[in-house]
Amino acid sequence: MALQGSLFDGFGEVELASLTGVERTRLDHGAWVDLRPGWLRGADDLFDRLAATVPWQAERRSMYDRIVDVPRLLCFYGESDPLPDPVLTEARESLSEHYRAELGEPFRTAGFCYYRDGRDSVAWHGDTIGRGATHDTMVAILTLGAPRPLLLRPRTGGPSLRFHPGHGDLFVMGGSCQRTWEHAVPKTRRVIGPRISVQFRPRNVR
Repeated sequence: MALQGSLFDGFGEVELASLTGVERTRLDHGAWVDLRPGWLRGADDLFDRLAATVPWQAERRSMYDRIVDVPRLLCFYGESDPLPDPVLTEARESLSEHYRAELGEPFRTAGFCYYRDGRDSVAWHGDTIGRGATHDTMVAILTLGAPRPLLLRPRTGGPSLRFHPGHGDLFVMGGSCQRTWEHAVPKTRRVIGPRISVQFRPRNVR
């Protein structure tokens, strides 16, 4: 399904807005999330470029006793890999500067997920490969394309929280969030446009 652009996304140059409008929500167990709506102006134009130029990979993984398709396309850019668009390099540098006092280190890698329609999803999980399993850290997600529900729930049980980032919104999970909470992008039967998420992470967090 083709992306239906946002009427509020603007036209012309793709550029970052200020991070001074970040809104923080405190969660239990030392976790928190930040939301900055409309951080990237012209996000739909960037979506089109990334959809066409990123070397997307369809992966398969072992689940229980069989091999299944991962229900989204993926691409990972390591510390030494140039990002596919200059504005993403600028975004990573801006995030590193804004969160320097709390994070204590820069964001270094970028993971890309392409949700082509409502059948693509990611199950409940935390980014606990590496230091996220034992230390406070941050994962900053820039969403391009159609809004999709992004759910969070405490690992110890309880109701989930629902966010709807899309069209250039920034969503940051910090503190203990990766080890004390889980997040997911569920499947939906509704007709929904495609979404690309760009996840900026510090070293040794996946």
